[in-house]
Amino acid sequence: MTDNEDARASRGGSKLARRVMAAAVLMPAVLFLTWWGVLPFLALVVLLVVLMAHEWTSIVHERNRAQFILHSAAGVAGAVAGLVHGTAPMLWFAVLFAWGGSVWLTARSMKGFTVFHLTGIPYLVLPAFALVALRSGESCGFLAVLLLFVTVWSADTLAYFAGRAIGGPKFAPRISPNKTWSGFFGAVAGGALAAALLAAFSGLSVLPLMALGAMIGGWEQVGDLFESAAKRRFGVKDSGAIIPGHGGVLDRVDGLVAAAVLALVWGAWASGTLQNAACGILFWWDKT
Repeated sequence: MTDNEDARASRGGSKLARRVMAAAVLMPAVLFLTWWGVLPFLALVVLLVVLMAHEWTSIVHERNRAQFILHSAAGVAGAVAGLVHGTAPMLWFAVLFAWGGSVWLTARSMKGFTVFHLTGIPYLVLPAFALVALRSGESCGFLAVLLLFVTVWSADTLAYFAGRAIGGPKFAPRISPNKTWSGFFGAVAGGALAAALLAAFSGLSVLPLMALGAMIGGWEQVGDLFESAAKRRFGVKDSGAIIPGHGGVLDRVDGLVAAAVLALVWGAWASGTLQNAACGILFWWDKT
């Protein structure tokens, strides 16, 4: 092994160690707040969405303070709307007002629009709404969100190791040069494995949740590409540096953003109502 290869291996090992240490601290905290109750979980989502708004507007809107306020307000309104399953029209009016204000400010800058200038607020609002709406499910909320978390975390982990160990053809080279098909299928396998294990320990049907876990695992990788495309468009490597080894909050939750929206849609379709979406995720195959 050459000196350069030794240096790269050392940097890779150091980064992995930081990732593991950060996960060892953050994951228990997130799980505790999720278990504690709906309101502590709402507070967690509000904190995350404000941090996400800060990173997004720093990347896309050149750290514009007004844009940060509008994006944060919209994200918080979306999270609170999830608490009442979207039955408060004034919260959606606030989201639309914030989105309109953001577009107006962008138009005033005379620097032109990109898709990222227009989609930042939906990118924050939809997952915030989905996460809180799922957790608010009376009898299934905690387990549904736990399933979502462990599936995404496992998918991310196996994608990372499969991509590094196997490599091979690139998944989306123009958007994220480091992503490979081996990593994508590692994510699918990781999602399936985590969902199967949780189902087995919880007394739920393994095969249906395993299939759902595989789908979520693959979809969270696709969701990761949106943030990667934004960073590439604006010449940014990481969305921030708040999480050692991971970068910013957006770098850590980019897959969860997509997975949460998919889970809510899937659960609402399976149960027939938004209010029962959490149970719809856990028992999606049972239409009786």
